Amino acid sequence: MRYDDIPASFNIASYFVDRNPPERTALLTSSGPVSYGELAELVNKMGNALLDLGVRQGDRVLLALSDGADFVAAWYGAQKIGAVTAEVYTYLRVKDYKYFLDYVQPVVVLADDTTAEKMREAGATNLVVLSPEFTDGKSSTLEAAPTTKDDVAIWKFTTGSTGAPKACVLAARSPLLSFSWYARGVLDIQPSDVVLPVPKLFFGYARDMTALFPFGVGAAGIVFPERSTVETLFELIAAHRPTILVNVPTMMSAMVSHPLASEQDFSSVRLCTSAGEALPGELYRRWMDTFGVEVLDGIGSSEAYHIYMSNRPGESRQGSLGQVVPGYRARVVGLDGDPVPDGEPGRLEITGETVALEYWDAPEKSAETFPRPHTVLSGDLVTKDADGFFHYRGRADDLLKVGGVWVAPAEIENCLLAHDAVVECAVVGYQENGLTRPRAFVVTATEVTAGQLQDFVRSRLAPHKYPRDVRFVPALPKTASGKLDRRALKGDT
Repeated sequence: MRYDDIPASFNIASYFVDRNPPERTALLTSSGPVSYGELAELVNKMGNALLDLGVRQGDRVLLALSDGADFVAAWYGAQKIGAVTAEVYTYLRVKDYKYFLDYVQPVVVLADDTTAEKMREAGATNLVVLSPEFTDGKSSTLEAAPTTKDDVAIWKFTTGSTGAPKACVLAARSPLLSFSWYARGVLDIQPSDVVLPVPKLFFGYARDMTALFPFGVGAAGIVFPERSTVETLFELIAAHRPTILVNVPTMMSAMVSHPLASEQDFSSVRLCTSAGEALPGELYRRWMDTFGVEVLDGIGSSEAYHIYMSNRPGESRQGSLGQVVPGYRARVVGLDGDPVPDGEPGRLEITGETVALEYWDAPEKSAETFPRPHTVLSGDLVTKDADGFFHYRGRADDLLKVGGVWVAPAEIENCLLAHDAVVECAVVGYQENGLTRPRAFVVTATEVTAGQLQDFVRSRLAPHKYPRDVRFVPALPKTASGKLDRRALKGDT
């Protein structure tokens, strides 16, 4: 599918919900399955309830909801009336909710019992706590708003790993093109697929993989309100037999390290996706040895809407990000913006019609990140090999200058992960006598000393790259989306 193939008049809810056979299962929940017919009725009731609250086309609706059928129906209900949706995690602090309220300026905030009190403390004056009464008596029919493919439809927030989260302003065309290019073109998603997400639905990677891409072919997604733990995931896999597991490296590491990992039956899972952070080659090997499920590592961003580079089923290359997803164009560029030769690291530049229009209320940052229409200049450092496979080399703003030489923390982390005792690790810089040194935070499964780990790195990498300081921790700090929180670690230096 190309941009020109999308009709000018396009509504996300009409396409991804209303077209499906009403008898097919859309969602698998703790309360039982929800059919597409049942979901469509609830979407319409949600949309009508929002209209009664005064929400109109182009208005922003902020969702602070636990994962479940209500979350999905509220999101599509807002989309059907032409509102702009934005979502936040349900376990944030009051000050975080205040930031999002001030930044988004939503016409309505939809909350539940998990988030309502904190939202009130944060000052939400237009708060609606979802309950059965919210849709009682509302019509189950609703005409879709006359939205177009170029209308603003979605705000996706950056993860906030390098500062306060910013909203990527996305047009209605973005989810449809991403579905066509990635979900169909790479994953070959089928009506028989059942998708289980590790991240929660507020994270666009999970929402699209669970409640948008499957809906494009009449497949099903699994939604659950609990936090994602290894035990919960094992239980859901046993109960629902998913075919696609939407994962992140942090959880993959926890799953392979679990004492009951070898007892799990993953035979229903045809593939596992990995995104959000780099997947170390050693972790990929351990995953394959434990579960035997192919991992399609890839990279995407809120700025580009979703995944734009990925490995392909049956063609995964361990330690790589795969190849460019059809529909996108990629370049590796130097500081001058010109392409660099294959094998040389540079910043990744992606072009495609799913790319955001701007960061909301951040013109200078928008100009820097979106240098041309449909183009995002990322902060990710990569190399490209002769076969067109890309390899992650860290974030440009994470590089450490040690002994006058630039060092990527990811290289040291990948080395440490090859040690049998290491479950997780992260490397950041610290200052010693005016010089930058690498410090490693390490989670271990068996006893090991700092000296042994330092010697292990020295034996495999250039001498200046070994961590001068090793700190053993019970767990690494994570952002709400499950990524490593390097800012928290740097604050501990």
